[in-house]
Amino acid sequence: MARLSGLRKCPEFFSFTVLCAAFSAINVAQAEPLALSGELTNRFSDNTELTSSDETSDAETRVNLTLAHQTDPGECEASTAASVGYGVWYNETYDPQDYASLDFSGDCALARGLSWEVSDYLRDVAQNARASDTPDNRTRKNIFRTGPVYSLMLGDLDQLTFSAKYGNTEFSEPEDRDSERYIGSASWNHIFSQTLSGGLQFSTNRVELDTGAEIDTDVASVLFSKSWRATRFSGSVGVSQLESRVGANSQSSDGVVWDFSLERDINAVTQAFIRASRELTDQTSDFDIRFGEFVFNLRETIAVEVTALDAGISRQFSDASRVSVGVFANRSDYLSTDEVEDKVGISVNYNRTISALLSLQTRARYQYRTFDADGLNDSTYRADIGLLYELTRDLGLNGRIGHTTRTSDLSSNEYQENWISLGLAYQFF
Repeated sequence: MARLSGLRKCPEFFSFTVLCAAFSAINVAQAEPLALSGELTNRFSDNTELTSSDETSDAETRVNLTLAHQTDPGECEASTAASVGYGVWYNETYDPQDYASLDFSGDCALARGLSWEVSDYLRDVAQNARASDTPDNRTRKNIFRTGPVYSLMLGDLDQLTFSAKYGNTEFSEPEDRDSERYIGSASWNHIFSQTLSGGLQFSTNRVELDTGAEIDTDVASVLFSKSWRATRFSGSVGVSQLESRVGANSQSSDGVVWDFSLERDINAVTQAFIRASRELTDQTSDFDIRFGEFVFNLRETIAVEVTALDAGISRQFSDASRVSVGVFANRSDYLSTDEVEDKVGISVNYNRTISALLSLQTRARYQYRTFDADGLNDSTYRADIGLLYELTRDLGLNGRIGHTTRTSDLSSNEYQENWISLGLAYQFF
């Protein structure tokens, strides 16, 4: 599958990415300089197509540019993290690939209490959650949102907030469903004390797909936020109703929804967090952006009940090493087909500075998935180890070697891969 065909299909999709980058550059000129780095990487795999038999070996050469910036506080503020890349395979197992990701958010104060917000998120995502993660199973997802937000203080302790936003989600592959989204919300928040606040929120969300289908979602929820000296807890709980319409056919679903985040500084060198959410939504939403371990199955029906949990702990040791442990669990319940997909897993990262110029990086990960409709299960194990050497203050050399094994109830889904990569990274400024 040629990835370049996606570029021809959605010119607006990529022209907006360029527009966001240009807008960011304007902000940058008025604030601190950009951080820009580049990397040239060669990665060899003994099973490039991730198949159970007839493995194909190939090497990809990729060049990548990464940009990051945060503007100074002011009437207009913006945060940008972006990367673009291009890769080719020596034996042409795949067509040349272009890579891109973007996290952009910005807002401008228009008047007292009134601001305008813009955000754009760009990711390569899987099309079929059951299939292996290869270029033939990826599409590029772009989520754009913009609109006004108005806040009104009612005395010293109460605040009303109203927002109206337009959203657009586009995929680079023509078989995936694009959408336009209209979001309205109203909320009231009351400060009970210096450490406790709470309130109510009502929101409505209308999605129009390019297939002609429509999805309406209404949510009423209670908001809360509580902080202690070393702990912060916030979230919401409420009820949601989703109605999807395709022609003369309609389907409704409702349920309890919630969202919460807990952060704790255990001590000066140890931090932990838990965050979780349950929503009635659709595949063109930003849920998979907010929970990176979650994957929509774009080959399933559009309306879906999603639940996700992420938790982690990180500790810095006196020998300049750091250990991070994360666990995750999520569920997708596709409402029109009753197909349920579950995923749980754990990851462990260990980084250590060996000397002033040399550092060690190791990663290990386990993931278990179940597919309710046909009773299939699979497990994936990944591990890799790498070294980073600073040749100069701005130039670094890195090498990494890794292994992946997937076992499954369906033998054709199983595979093993060994890979090695070498890269040269340069910090331009």
